[in-house]
Amino acid sequence: MSLSHFDERRGAVPCKTPWGSWWQTVGEVFVHVQVPKGTRGKNVSVEIKPRHITCTVHGKTLFSGNLHRTVVADESTWTIEEQERILILLVKSEPAHSEKVWGSLLEGQYAPDPYVMHEMMKKLDLEKFQIENPGFDFSGAKLDKAYDKIPESVLENYKKRQQHEQVDVTPNKEWL
Repeated sequence: MSLSHFDERRGAVPCKTPWGSWWQTVGEVFVHVQVPKGTRGKNVSVEIKPRHITCTVHGKTLFSGNLHRTVVADESTWTIEEQERILILLVKSEPAHSEKVWGSLLEGQYAPDPYVMHEMMKKLDLEKFQIENPGFDFSGAKLDKAYDKIPESVLENYKKRQQHEQVDVTPNKEWL
């Protein structure tokens, strides 16, 4: 079942990172990586394994580590868009009805701030409703679920992660 119409109308909830952003749907995780204009496929290496990912551009590793959850590596892929950004599609291994939300892209790295996490959770719940009720339009729906308070533990973990995510990925001249 295609949910592209739902996604277009509802919009993605991206988590910003030093190199781009990532967001998720119930079945997939998307990673956008900004690269220098003119970057070609031969300048990029993206290695996707069920629990690990590495993204290297012009010989410089932008990110590498264990994924927050398992993906189906054989169904995951990447492409370069307009020679200035990489789009990585990671297919989640958990079923779409799973309640498991990715709390970060990599274990302990690139976690959304509490507000973005809150919005991601709402978006995923609306997407699940759309899957369960395909004849209805939930793109403008508001949920009564108790999203009004972020648990204190989430806030504490966010502060700790922020201290560890000081990464410089400023493009340099040797990339070009």
